[in-house]
Amino acid sequence: MHSDPQMLPGAAQEPDGHLPGEVEELEVKVAQLQQAVDSHAVVDQAIGVLVAVGRLTPDKAWDVLRETSMGTNIKLRHVAEMVVTWGVTGELVADIREELTRRLNGTR
Repeated sequence: MHSDPQMLPGAAQEPDGHLPGEVEELEVKVAQLQQAVDSHAVVDQAIGVLVAVGRLTPDKAWDVLRETSMGTNIKLRHVAEMVVTWGVTGELVADIREELTRRLNGTR
């Protein structure tokens, strides 16, 4: 037995042919996917910075980025944004700089 009215044959549709709430649900999913794509791009850019600065492989740079996030208890996306900014400005907050330095020194 179906408990979801959207799954039942003959469920009421809105004038545009969509089921109630379907458009809103899809808009939320699209927003979530866009955020994921944006976050992924920033993480890839941060990996590139670490590859260049730390002379690491991309896999090792990913590990350093992930471990820095865990070690500082700061979301990965936010750490990645700070690393990308550091690559542009040369400035990095002290706690991230210390954790990155420790991890980069430990990879060689």
